[in-house]
Amino acid sequence: MPEQRWRSAAGRHLPFALVLGVVVLGLLRIVQYHWRQGAVLIGAALLIAALLRVLVTDEQAGLIAIRSRSVDALLYSGLGFSVIVVAMTIIGGPLDR
Repeated sequence: MPEQRWRSAAGRHLPFALVLGVVVLGLLRIVQYHWRQGAVLIGAALLIAALLRVLVTDEQAGLIAIRSRSVDALLYSGLGFSVIVVAMTIIGGPLDR
């Protein structure tokens, strides 16, 4: 029965929906003038995408599967860490909170 869940259209898009949900929370924090927290949440969403890409099969990955599994995981995690590092190291500026 669990195999059937991943074959449905909704089941294939659950990993993407999870990542998109975290991105929406990050954008909400940015709109609320907490840009640093929002950027960290977006970076965390990319790290979640990398983790999901490693853990689930190509069929289960749905829309987060763009290239091969290893390339996707490497690029998602690299960009996620980069976004988090930049967000944590910027000091000052008009939105400093």
